Amino acid sequence: MPSPNSSDISPSSFILASIPGLEAAHFWMAILLCSMYILAVTGNCAVLFIVKMEPSLHAPMYFFLCMLAAIDLALSTSTVPRTLSFYWFNTREISFDACLVQMFLIHTLSAIESTVLLAMAVDRYVAICHPLRHAAILTNAVTAKIGLVAMARGVLFFLPLPLLLLPLPFCSSRLLSHSFCLHQDVMNLACANTTPSMVYGLTAILLVMGLDAILICLSYILILKAVLRLASWKERLKVFSTCIAHICVVLAFYVPLIGLSVVHRFGKGLAPLVHIIMGNIYILVPTVLNPIIYGVGTKQIQRRILNLIHIYNDSTAQ
Repeated sequence: MPSPNSSDISPSSFILASIPGLEAAHFWMAILLCSMYILAVTGNCAVLFIVKMEPSLHAPMYFFLCMLAAIDLALSTSTVPRTLSFYWFNTREISFDACLVQMFLIHTLSAIESTVLLAMAVDRYVAICHPLRHAAILTNAVTAKIGLVAMARGVLFFLPLPLLLLPLPFCSSRLLSHSFCLHQDVMNLACANTTPSMVYGLTAILLVMGLDAILICLSYILILKAVLRLASWKERLKVFSTCIAHICVVLAFYVPLIGLSVVHRFGKGLAPLVHIIMGNIYILVPTVLNPIIYGVGTKQIQRRILNLIHIYNDSTAQ
């Protein structure tokens, strides 16, 4: 394995970060990571299966939920298995091409998820503020088109990130600060002018995640205004309770994203452990929490899960 500080103008690989002093605990860390990955895959597959099998859930809000589940499956699968290979088999090197592909997938899928969260916020706004027009505005066909727009938006905005890194020479340390590849992390290892890449990366994040966050906040300001016009507190709580699950999912996505961005921008002096933990939180927390939040907060999904458990128990008892 080449030295992390090797100097080579045409890079062949990068070296994934490990937690200093805890190399002996990699096996048990991988067990924890693998458990979370299995939980994420099981939960998101369950959401997809339940929505597919339950005709009453064939509505825009649940199709958006399926999009989130598919994105989370793709995001976790594009990162966690490679990290497990590193922890279990000490394969710390990742090829330059594989690193750029992983980087593209992470940022693109995150952008698509941000767009879907915005679409879900708009769905809540229309359902609460214009309930009589909701069915006419957000049809299943419109929902599918929104999904395609979200994919196109993510690809168009974040495909340039790896392309901007391709011509750069990498002649300093090859050691990444995470156990997977992120744009800011890889860009910092280049020994050339990275201003175009840095400016474009920041612009893309602000125009996608930043703009989406502002629009989500605006939609909830309008929702709150509509809710406060209702006569009784009981009615207000009943209406606003339909937004709780979405608000929790938005927080589960944006809080780790903001935390990781702050660590990248201002945390150069922080311990490597902070970078690695924040990176894993960013990848795994939304993926694990999303199906749990909607499973607990949505009566239709709860009912279907309980029915499946009841059917399974009856079949095993016979």
